[in-house]
Amino acid sequence: MTVTITTTTSTKAAITTNNGALFSHISVRPLHATFAAEISGVDFSSPLSDGVFKEIHQAVTKYGVVIFRSTGLKDEDHIALSKKFGELDDVMPYITAGRKHRLKYPELFDVSNVEADGSILDPESSRGQANKGNDLFHVDSSFNPRRAGYSLLLAHELPPSGLGGHTAFADTRTAFDDLSSDLREQLLANDYVACHSMHHSRKLAAPEAFAGVNPLDYPMGRHKLVQRHEPSGRMNLYIAAHVHHIEGLVPEESQTLFDQLFQHSTRDENTVEIEWQAPGDLIIWDNTCTMHRAVGGPFLRKYKRDMRRTTVHDSSSTAWGLNEHTDVRQGLP
Repeated sequence: MTVTITTTTSTKAAITTNNGALFSHISVRPLHATFAAEISGVDFSSPLSDGVFKEIHQAVTKYGVVIFRSTGLKDEDHIALSKKFGELDDVMPYITAGRKHRLKYPELFDVSNVEADGSILDPESSRGQANKGNDLFHVDSSFNPRRAGYSLLLAHELPPSGLGGHTAFADTRTAFDDLSSDLREQLLANDYVACHSMHHSRKLAAPEAFAGVNPLDYPMGRHKLVQRHEPSGRMNLYIAAHVHHIEGLVPEESQTLFDQLFQHSTRDENTVEIEWQAPGDLIIWDNTCTMHRAVGGPFLRKYKRDMRRTTVHDSSSTAWGLNEHTDVRQGLP
């Protein structure tokens, strides 16, 4: 069964990072057998010291996903913290069709169910239909020429407890480790390239709303299906619901292989579901070694869920995949 994390208690422990160092500035409590952790002992009311940030970065590398409770961060603090991880994406290239950006800063992606006028988003509206793609396990921006590295998601307003709105994560490094030796060898020998499309995942999630959309009419992000996760040195399946097809395979073979890998990566043993408890909760994850998805619930039509995300461009050697280096990105309706 998928693990749901609700407790806020944390104990100081000697958790070892990949390079053998111990966390001495932060407290780390694993949330799952293979990935995800809750971090406490960090004072966000003042700028982080180099030592504290270094250990946070090490924790993200080790666990893929980390959560902080009740940080007290505001928009400006959120952006400043995110910039420590690297160059930020901004939302403006994605704003199309006259849609207004609800938030003050272009570095903040509005992933809420709140409209620009403060009303609750109608799930049946065009934006509500597009948001259904977030319910599928995915990684951020794999459909763009330069993919996302880290994402930092901060809660500003939450629905009452028990009405949904959690975020689930999948461990794609362990997923690769747990493949059969024959399948691992097949993947490594063929060095497959997967083609990622935002239009494809939206069509999967809301087929009627996007019935007239053909993903092949739009550019796709081309990335190796199996690649080394450079910060940790571990091999990883770079997979997501955005994957339209795998190059070099006929459609039936491509779909069969994708389904096998995606189902394996998102099985209960590889996933954890984290509950947002209070405004100020912050989750940081590495899109290059985890997938995530929004977990819906009855709150959608009744209560606001104001969530704001910063997205850090990947800076690894595989950040651009096999794509042209361009600032062109796939727009949002």
